[in-house]
Amino acid sequence: MKALRSLILVALGLTTGACTHVKLAAVNTPAWFGDYARITDVAYGSLPAQHLDVYKPEGVSAGPVVIFIHGGGWNSGDKADYRFVGAALAEQGWIGVTINYRLYPDVKFPAFADDAALAVKYVREHAAAWGGDPHNIFLMGHSAGGHIAALLALDDRFLRNAGVDPLSVRGVIALAGPYDFIPFTYDYMHDLFGPETNYSNSQPVNFARADAPPLLLLHGLADTEVLPRNTINLTAAMKQKGGRVQTHYYAGVDHTDIIAALSIPARGRASVLQDMHAFINDIIKMGTTEPSEIPRVPHFEFVVD
Repeated sequence: MKALRSLILVALGLTTGACTHVKLAAVNTPAWFGDYARITDVAYGSLPAQHLDVYKPEGVSAGPVVIFIHGGGWNSGDKADYRFVGAALAEQGWIGVTINYRLYPDVKFPAFADDAALAVKYVREHAAAWGGDPHNIFLMGHSAGGHIAALLALDDRFLRNAGVDPLSVRGVIALAGPYDFIPFTYDYMHDLFGPETNYSNSQPVNFARADAPPLLLLHGLADTEVLPRNTINLTAAMKQKGGRVQTHYYAGVDHTDIIAALSIPARGRASVLQDMHAFINDIIKMGTTEPSEIPRVPHFEFVVD
């Protein structure tokens, strides 16, 4: 297990090594053999970073669409590193979409959130061509990507500015995201999210609201990179506002484990994929009625041993 975890650490960019590309290929190789078609480097905007990959399961029509936003501290990461995520989504019968977005220091907040919103617009407009249901779009992200996904769902200005009805997003799945991370833990974040008067706009916890899409917040209790208090605080804020939220905590799972649990070699590490599947199925069963008519998603907070 130690060797596998080290391999995944390198693959996800959380450590370095001369054989990074070889090890990354090893993590993603099992995902090459799934029953899905992969469409790569689709432009959702005019800028070089604004591209996405589509993972379309064989024989699926009008399936849910899950847009995955990678992590990397808002300054690193690439959709190509997450083939195992796209393949896992397709395996569930969902249309998986992995996106790239502009990174710091080329851009600062909120440019990467604007990119993600633009990607949602493009996906909604083209989902049917990929066998997806444009009325069942979900956002998903890990770490910094979880932050972006949560921010788009809670601060609806991003989607509105991109020309997207915020109700287009049926739900959000965020893994180990920073949602309430002031004071900043790294110096570069002061510049990334600055000026200081803008800091509060970067915190999803400040935009908790009752009519937001349902949230599924997943966090490992052994995470020392993005502390579980981020999920604890956002869950509390959503409850206080009467919002819809489910929260799962995983004992002994750290920042890397929680996303690695989607890969075939590490799925036994945590029930992330099963919990995602249950959440999405529950939302779809609710139908596409107006928000005031949608049943409340129950609140859950528990530890998975």
